[in-house]
Amino acid sequence: MIDFEAARRKMVENQIRTTDVTAHSVLQAFLSVPREMFVPEKAKVLAYTDAAIELPSGRFVMEASPLAKLLQLAGIGKSDSVLEIGAGTGYVSALLSALAGSVVALEADEALQAQAATNLSALGCENVTVVKGELEAGCEAHAPYDLIFFNGSVEEVPSALIDQLRDGGRLVVVVGYGNAAQAQLIVCEQGLVSQSSHFNTSVKPLPGFRKAKEFVF
Repeated sequence: MIDFEAARRKMVENQIRTTDVTAHSVLQAFLSVPREMFVPEKAKVLAYTDAAIELPSGRFVMEASPLAKLLQLAGIGKSDSVLEIGAGTGYVSALLSALAGSVVALEADEALQAQAATNLSALGCENVTVVKGELEAGCEAHAPYDLIFFNGSVEEVPSALIDQLRDGGRLVVVVGYGNAAQAQLIVCEQGLVSQSSHFNTSVKPLPGFRKAKEFVF
């Protein structure tokens, strides 16, 4: 019988703290959310390894260490309204629920959306609304957002998503694939958009978000 609570503490101490994650709220969120709830039954024994866990749909539950660094970069406050792009089975949604005021968890896959809603309801995450829709379009109905958080890497961030940020809002995303991918923070302030790169990390990609092919003479 696996002691998941002990495994969760080891994950925080050995995988997250060792990658310069010091934000107390982020560490507490990882300690409080049972990752094993969000992975397939056969993968529960792997729930606290520092690896992405594959879901039946071909999507993944992101590994803990880069996820924690991205959440720390986001600087989430208790009053923040957050849009999560790619909810999957709801693991990141549950972490965001513990950190933010309200969360819109957007998912395009109908089976994943239903599973996320079930998982989050079971955990009592009452400040999360799970919405089905195309990831690239965001969720304008609940905009504007203080934060848009991408649960996976992309080639390009659509301008339609940046337009859904509140003035002073920010967007956290991994741009690129493989070891050359970079965690980026995009901030929208008084109509001006600024972008900064913070660290290299490799996380599994979200479907879509391909950069349009450019015509070359």
